[in-house]
Amino acid sequence: MPPDSSDRPRRDSQRAMVYDGEQLVRGVFDRADEFGHRTIDVYGSQLTLPVERRFASVASVQSYADKVLALNWVRARWERASVPIRVRARGGAGAAHYEPATAVLAVPLHTGSTAWALRELVVLHELAHHLAPDPGQPPHGPEFCTRYAELVDGVIGPEAALLVRATLTGCGVRFG
Repeated sequence: MPPDSSDRPRRDSQRAMVYDGEQLVRGVFDRADEFGHRTIDVYGSQLTLPVERRFASVASVQSYADKVLALNWVRARWERASVPIRVRARGGAGAAHYEPATAVLAVPLHTGSTAWALRELVVLHELAHHLAPDPGQPPHGPEFCTRYAELVDGVIGPEAALLVRATLTGCGVRFG
């Protein structure tokens, strides 16, 4: 007998669009850091981007993740914030990922000469996966995107969240 359809995760139809949008957002933050120009125009609004935190090690990502999950507003908003996560190094040059069965956030330490995953936007993306109340939701579906934007808003700042929402929406991503 096949498993009940409610037990299967739904198709992750927004995955590529979310990743495309996030790559654009990270590029905007990278250019702001590189050139020192933090004021940008986003769909007719001038924003001053806050500084995005970067991390030096697995231990610093673990400390950051623990602090985000301990925030009062995060605990009040998402029940799974009380479930601790473990951060580990990921071998190879792949992307960061979250392992829901074990509540593990795996981050590659270096890709070539950069540590691209050791940054706040990537860690908040993985924490948004951790906070999902229903494992049957599409991993990058509208609910995930809303959680991610809310985390960016409350932790990095509303300017960063506006950039995330506008960019992801421009890439065709739905929020819900």
